[in-house]
Amino acid sequence: MLQIRSLAFNVAFYASLIVQMIVFTPIYFILPRRLAWFVPRNWSHSSMWLMKVIAGTDRKIEGLENLPEGGYILAPKHQSFWDTIAFFPYMPDPVYILKRELMWIPLFGWYIAKMKMIPIHRGSRSKALKQAVRVARERMAEGRQLIIYPEGTRRPPGAEPAYKYGIAELYASLNVPVVPVAHVAGLYWPRRKFLRYPGTIHAKFLPPIEPGLDKQVFLERLVRETEQACDELLVEVARNPAGPPLPPTALDRLKALGVEPAPRKAS
Repeated sequence: MLQIRSLAFNVAFYASLIVQMIVFTPIYFILPRRLAWFVPRNWSHSSMWLMKVIAGTDRKIEGLENLPEGGYILAPKHQSFWDTIAFFPYMPDPVYILKRELMWIPLFGWYIAKMKMIPIHRGSRSKALKQAVRVARERMAEGRQLIIYPEGTRRPPGAEPAYKYGIAELYASLNVPVVPVAHVAGLYWPRRKFLRYPGTIHAKFLPPIEPGLDKQVFLERLVRETEQACDELLVEVARNPAGPPLPPTALDRLKALGVEPAPRKAS
């Protein structure tokens, strides 16, 4: 049953993406950019609905009161494709830093271009960072919200944190608050796997880190607060016998925390 529901969700998810891009294209490219955001938001909400109805995976997002007015950086933990689409609907005018190759995908790349995202070439980290800072400063001057994943790539739940220093450079250069986001979505929508496990993905927008801190102090605080909150969410899932299976990284982390997970029920 798990495999069937997962397959059905994946088919519905990508079919919904393609159909909505085609159906909404005439409206999307005519409307001003900020009004056109209703199309990606609709896709995000419909994807979450499909995941709940087909795969049995719901979501619970807390801490919306921690999102500041105006421009800020949102810094989510990156474990899954889920966290790339789950948070932007709660922001008035978000912008992503993304690899430029995504801009080359027919139709999808045109959608990204419409929203004035920040494509970068990852070949040279120093050049990419300078470019990201320059363009992000322009976007933030418009009151937009920058979404960046501090670890750069998806990490399995419980894995040793691997935060890149680029987030500290952006924090110092842009002089805006940073809102950490904790979750363990990788337990329910694992990276590089087609299975989608039932349950509730619990995510939290944490209190913003104010601008003006020393870069190293900021980075240490970001890591500490994000990882502590992720640990709490991991323990919450581990103690639920109906929760998803726990990967080796999660089991190792729970052992380090001195937590014995409840025996898992058969899917």
